[in-house]
Amino acid sequence: MSSILTNNSAMVALQTLKSINSNLAMTQSEISTGKSVASAKDNSAVWAISKVMESDVAGFKAVSESLSLGESTVAVAANASETITDLLNDVKGRIVAAQEENVDRSAIQNDITALTEQIGSVVSAAQFNGLNLIDGTSSDDVQILSSLNRDSSGDVSAGQIDVVRQNLSTTTPVTAQSFGATASTQPLANSAIQVDAVNTAFGAGDTDPAASTTVAGGGSSVITFGAVEAGNSYQVTLDGLSINTADGSSATGRRDFQYVASADDGQAAVINGLANQLSAFFGAATDSSDGYTVAVDIDAGTLTFTSGAGASDVDVGAVFQNDGTPGSTASSGGLGALANIDVENDATGALAAIDGLIEQSIDAAAAFGTVQNRIETQSDFIGKLSDSLTSGIGSLVDADMEEVSARLQALQTQQQLGVQSLSIANQAPQSILSLFR
Repeated sequence: MSSILTNNSAMVALQTLKSINSNLAMTQSEISTGKSVASAKDNSAVWAISKVMESDVAGFKAVSESLSLGESTVAVAANASETITDLLNDVKGRIVAAQEENVDRSAIQNDITALTEQIGSVVSAAQFNGLNLIDGTSSDDVQILSSLNRDSSGDVSAGQIDVVRQNLSTTTPVTAQSFGATASTQPLANSAIQVDAVNTAFGAGDTDPAASTTVAGGGSSVITFGAVEAGNSYQVTLDGLSINTADGSSATGRRDFQYVASADDGQAAVINGLANQLSAFFGAATDSSDGYTVAVDIDAGTLTFTSGAGASDVDVGAVFQNDGTPGSTASSGGLGALANIDVENDATGALAAIDGLIEQSIDAAAAFGTVQNRIETQSDFIGKLSDSLTSGIGSLVDADMEEVSARLQALQTQQQLGVQSLSIANQAPQSILSLFR
């Protein structure tokens, strides 16, 4: 049936052309924006996911900047710690030179003072953006933003890398060691420290042994220690040592090795403290051919001095006093103990102290190096993670331009055909006029 009121063909052609034009508009939008999902109406679920991921990428950019700042700060501290270690090794070289006979210890002490001031300058300058990790002004860890962690429920938390500050300040308050000057009694002195079976000096202000044991070449002497209390002052004296001189020869001399116990010290600390002084001195200021050695037996509470077979006689004695003051060490924090180093009056004590300070600076540099490596690894990971998230977002919302191009060509052809089809359908009612001619 033909009708002049209803043109079904035209309506079908019009709906088809509208659908084609709608698809063509969407395709042209994809081409212009480069996205298949440009807004929430295109695909609300995919759009929401992409926006969450885009916010994470923006957050990781801030994390990357934080890591860069943190890495620079730690790098400054690490470089300063390494420089301080080198300077402390220079100080040790001066102290070793002071162990010899016939040297100008006053000039050496001046060098040590200058090096200590240089260490202080390095510590003061070791800051980045005002943050100094080695000056000892704070003991609080420094936290560096390292990640944003999103759990399965969508909650986000910040990840941190903790940087432990290291105190390498030369201005840390210190206490100089003071050997006791309060008299003890003979029984107490002998029970505290005794060389073989000879009596230990114990009088107020005594610095010379009351008696000594002579150790001939190839012989040894056993020093026995008893209970330890804070302030107990122990001295081991070796007289007749063959000590190197500045001109490469040797001379016979005496050395006193002292240790003042702190409240935290026990018998082992006293024995090891004196043994370390003895070993350090033998290595720095005596010839290996003399064969001076020291052996420790903590269980027996003894320290044994042994002389080489070709060495001359050495007299070994001991002094004990009460109410001494233990000096600050590396364990007290910082490098303030450098102020206690005095090669003019206590070269052997300085040699024992410097190793602890060097160890502290080495530990500081190692700690910063570990954190620095962790920050670099995390920074590299954050960069790769951001790239992966960006790639994932692109897979979700970016248009496939090859596919869009092919679709555009097809839709343009369909549009042309749709226009032709609508034109033909619109002309159909005119054919009814021929029935009335």
